[in-house]
Amino acid sequence: MSRRTVNNWKPIKGQPLTELDKKILYIQNKGHLVPTRKLIKTPEQIEGIRRSSVINTGVLDLIQKEIKEGMSTAVIDKLVYDYTVGHGAIPAPLNYEGFPKSVCTSINEVVWDGDIINVDVSTILDGYYSDASRMFMIGNVSPEKQKLVQVAKECLEIGMKAAKPFGFVGDIGNAIQKHAEKNGFSVVRDLCGHGVGL
Repeated sequence: MSRRTVNNWKPIKGQPLTELDKKILYIQNKGHLVPTRKLIKTPEQIEGIRRSSVINTGVLDLIQKEIKEGMSTAVIDKLVYDYTVGHGAIPAPLNYEGFPKSVCTSINEVVWDGDIINVDVSTILDGYYSDASRMFMIGNVSPEKQKLVQVAKECLEIGMKAAKPFGFVGDIGNAIQKHAEKNGFSVVRDLCGHGVGL
């Protein structure tokens, strides 16, 4: 059974095909799903995303410096809000579909000894979005939790190595899943992650 080609990529009428057009059309004509032209960003747009990402990374650097046992997630939220707004940006989660906070955390209301906590921040600067998270280990973390954090970081690095121009998102997921399962963990099977863009 042959795959039905979805023609997402359309050359610009009246202009010769670019090398990018040729590569994407080749992949599309083999029956693979390709992005629309709108997904491809200009150098100026990429620079806007990069500027937003600098603030986003700065927020996570601040949290890494400040996070400690006994700190409430409300304090983490205030740190994220103050830093982001103080740098001329907007915390993207705040009021998104009614969400009341500037940050997403993976723990109860207070960080305790032995916890691992994921802090997920997203930043909007001049209409450009950045998004990233970091996992923090608080105090005396069990060997099992330490292994989870280590393997998750290794999965990130493996995923980055698997990401290649004109490659497939499934190749990234497959590489991550193999490493996670080899170490006794599982992965979320739905497509998810951290987005950047406009």
